[in-house]
Amino acid sequence: MTFRVFIGGNVLDQIIDIATDGRHLSLDRGFLKVSEGGSEVGRTPLDQIAGVIVHAHGTTWSTSLLTELADRGAPVVLCAANHAPKSVLMPLDGHHAQGARMRAQWQAKAPLVKQAWKHVVIAKIQMQAAALAANGESSAPLSMFARKVTSGDGNNIEAQAARYYWPRMMGPDFRRDTGADAENALLNYGYTVLRAATARAVVGAGLHPTIGIFHSNRGNAFALADDLMEPFRPLVDCAVRSIVERSGAKLDTEAKQALARLIAIDLPLGEGVTPVSVALTKLATSLGQSFETGKLALALPNPPDSLTLARLGA
Repeated sequence: MTFRVFIGGNVLDQIIDIATDGRHLSLDRGFLKVSEGGSEVGRTPLDQIAGVIVHAHGTTWSTSLLTELADRGAPVVLCAANHAPKSVLMPLDGHHAQGARMRAQWQAKAPLVKQAWKHVVIAKIQMQAAALAANGESSAPLSMFARKVTSGDGNNIEAQAARYYWPRMMGPDFRRDTGADAENALLNYGYTVLRAATARAVVGAGLHPTIGIFHSNRGNAFALADDLMEPFRPLVDCAVRSIVERSGAKLDTEAKQALARLIAIDLPLGEGVTPVSVALTKLATSLGQSFETGKLALALPNPPDSLTLARLGA
């Protein structure tokens, strides 16, 4: 199954979602070919693929296909039954100056890293505030929280903001649980799409995805992707709220398509607007440049207008 994202009538990115058991993925003259029982059921040009998400059991693939996807920086995400990612396949190299940039990343001074996390947290809370306001909820406390974030978020303002945010965004009885179904399964899927796009941006910027600015779990090979996707998460939350209100908390094809389209949403950045997928690339690139210069200058997006946020998931 292919979810196409269009901008101005042209295909920008495509998320390939494999949700049917027993499919085989292979390379065929520049296309990703999907087969079942020896018969072709679909194909997509490799150059248009932003990522492949696999949920189904018994899926097989050819090594030549994985190699070609790696050459294009397209991640292959393997998911558990709850649609949360369990593994991400990414290329080993992705930037002409990767060696120097990774050394700068590893050697970055603690004050710069802590300031980077501070700005990421502020951007996330500001996006959460905009998400609540767009859905008719009070956002003033979140704006106050954003002003309290210090270097490294030593007071864990992010968690305090989350405790205010989630009951108002998803309802007073909601609990964020990656192992649960219903709204949580929808969130898992949306975050998986976002994580794949962020991982692609991180590797493309010549950074090592394991070396985060905050997340540091030894078992997390994509800690930096998890860091940089934080300001974009409320976009998924808005879309999930809209989907649940419109058609219930079920992860069907329509819901997946709506969540996959989020990587094409335009966000204010600098003096213009740019799609989420491009904004992620600019953010990762600006972080890499900050590591090299020793001066922090992150290209973080601003929240879109309330009408755009309210329509997410439609």
